Amino acid sequence: MTGDHFSIILLSTLKCNADCDYCFENKTSDRLTIERLEMMMEKVLDYMEEQQTTALTIHWQGGEAMLLPSSWYQQAYERIGKLADARSKRVFHGLQTNMLLYHERWNPVIAGMFENSVSTSVDFPNLHRKVLGRGPDDYNDIWYRKVRQARDAGIDVKVISVPNQGTLDIGAERFYSHFVDKLDITDFQINTPFPGGDANADTSGIPLDVDRLTRFYLELADLWLERGYDRGVKIGPFDELLKSFSHEEACLPCIWADNCANHILAIDARGYVAQCDCWVTSYPEYFFGNIFECDSFSELLQNSKARRDFQARPITLMQRDCIECDYLSLCHGGCPVRTYTVGGSMFEKDPYCHLYKSLFKHMEEAAAQRARETVTQRGAAACVCIQQQARLS
Repeated sequence: MTGDHFSIILLSTLKCNADCDYCFENKTSDRLTIERLEMMMEKVLDYMEEQQTTALTIHWQGGEAMLLPSSWYQQAYERIGKLADARSKRVFHGLQTNMLLYHERWNPVIAGMFENSVSTSVDFPNLHRKVLGRGPDDYNDIWYRKVRQARDAGIDVKVISVPNQGTLDIGAERFYSHFVDKLDITDFQINTPFPGGDANADTSGIPLDVDRLTRFYLELADLWLERGYDRGVKIGPFDELLKSFSHEEACLPCIWADNCANHILAIDARGYVAQCDCWVTSYPEYFFGNIFECDSFSELLQNSKARRDFQARPITLMQRDCIECDYLSLCHGGCPVRTYTVGGSMFEKDPYCHLYKSLFKHMEEAAAQRARETVTQRGAAACVCIQQQARLS
């Protein structure tokens, strides 16, 4: 919400057709109507005018977003577009879906509204993602088939994967080969797991052993640098970290934002507002308010004690835990929801701190090594050129 851009995670429905063991969401049958969507967007656009913000990105999620029909999204796209055009605002859309309900009838909406790209999730090995009433193998079979169909239709499918204990057991080599060599997925992101929502037996082992997870991340980064980087394979967060340490423009994940309260928030199908989808689906004590029950979205945000806690977090961490860290300006203490789900407070550093610092150092060294190699190659090329010119003179 700083600068010229504003982002919201919009949960069009809180219902889901999957039954993942470690899901942090409290599922309900609520869904957003087009009429209430228009009411919501009017207030969001009012806020943007007050903040002199011209661009908005809406990240559509759920529950499972595709439980609403494609025709609903087409209508939403048209209505939002008209409202935005009347205010001279630009709106971009992204879609996060489990792909289990994908059908070719979605293709026109995905092409027009979502720029022919979707984001989805799958783990390897899959121990926890399930279809309702069925097991992980059924989830895999349906997911692989639907993703193939979407890619055959020319849709760019980006993937998020969450490591589990089985991932650490099989190691980085098998993990990389499964995604890149077997599935030909060349754009995916690795997210650290956290025990959000109600505690259960499936989340009792989270966070994973940080030392083992760190080794996995570093080994995977090296595999990517050796076998994928020059082939155009993208693995987050390695690719953006390499850009950052190479002094190039980079888009780092939200877990390392200077303060997530400055960049994004979430609104669920009932109108409740919170910091992100993790908070709005799990922790009502951290709701900022309800957009349908306020006259002004600006006042809702300004009057929220919960939001003030998020705004205060970076300063508190700097004073308490992070002031001497070499990577403070990159990490800012990590993710508040990961912190809260492990320790019951957001005013602590991220439980994956050791992983982050090790990865930052590793990618910083990789960037330096590549810079040295580039200088050496350019020097060798210049010598060859000089020698050729000498022979010709």
